[in-house]
Amino acid sequence: MRKIKYAKAINEALDKIMAEDENVMVIGEDVGFIGGNFKCTEGLLEKYGDMRVKDSPISEQGFVGMGVGMALTGLRPIVEVMFSDFLLVAADQVINQMAKITYMSGGQAKVPMTIRCPIGAGRSSAAQHSQSMQAMIAHFPGIKVAVPSTAQEAAGLLMTAVYDDNPVVVFEHKMEYNKTFEVDDVIKPIPFGKARIAREGKDITIAATSSMVMKSEAAAERLAKEGIDCEVIDLRTIVPLDKDTIIESVKKTGRLLVVDEAHERCGIGAEVGAAVADDIFYYLDAPVGRIGNPDVPLPFSPALEFPLIPSEDKVYEKVKTYFK
Repeated sequence: MRKIKYAKAINEALDKIMAEDENVMVIGEDVGFIGGNFKCTEGLLEKYGDMRVKDSPISEQGFVGMGVGMALTGLRPIVEVMFSDFLLVAADQVINQMAKITYMSGGQAKVPMTIRCPIGAGRSSAAQHSQSMQAMIAHFPGIKVAVPSTAQEAAGLLMTAVYDDNPVVVFEHKMEYNKTFEVDDVIKPIPFGKARIAREGKDITIAATSSMVMKSEAAAERLAKEGIDCEVIDLRTIVPLDKDTIIESVKKTGRLLVVDEAHERCGIGAEVGAAVADDIFYYLDAPVGRIGNPDVPLPFSPALEFPLIPSEDKVYEKVKTYFK
């Protein structure tokens, strides 16, 4: 094992993939000359040249559409969208083109394309740069959706994404880029649709995404000192969703809390909760709980922003309500 930053793990994964396959290229705003807004593509321009690491104009619709075209001609483009909020600028290309071309061509055309983009609040970036768009993208058939937690997950899931023949959106949490994690000496691809048991427990299941996994683990350690044993599941991907791991855990614990930073309404918590209730309703000893952002735009002011963001304390307090 070794310790590296989340952004560095992504950078190493990109470097490895590009070294192995000349059909892989990177395109996006500032990915070349300055190495990406969050430094995930640092050094790649110098190593692979500007035909494979392309700085794009500030036009998400344009360069995401270009990525679709590249994928259709046999390349495996990795498109960096600077903030997940900007997927809305390219919504037609993502939702109506990238997601649907394989289906509408009867399987004759493939779109092996990966979009990387940051999610999450915590940097006081205001309402148009702080959203978590994973539930929205997961709503549309034809796109796989990954929500990595640790540096190891970010690199391993990215490796799998690039070699999938379907379009994939990988949502990385912007507050994790500069954090240091332990990773394997050699990071390997992580299969989609297989959740990770981050912490075993017997009293309640916490199914979490992205940075909420680490916050849930921290809350679980506090709760363990009070005799509440939490099982924490890192969902890893929400399309495909590993229902089996969640269901087996809930059969054991009888309780489920879903933690995801996107807005609570129509979110991942509702989808996971419904899936569990449909299959094993009579195993539940309590209603399924959800923690997400409230249904308000995220404010610029830190004094207003931080109380809204799902936190370790919110997970801790919510779990406590199950055992009063």
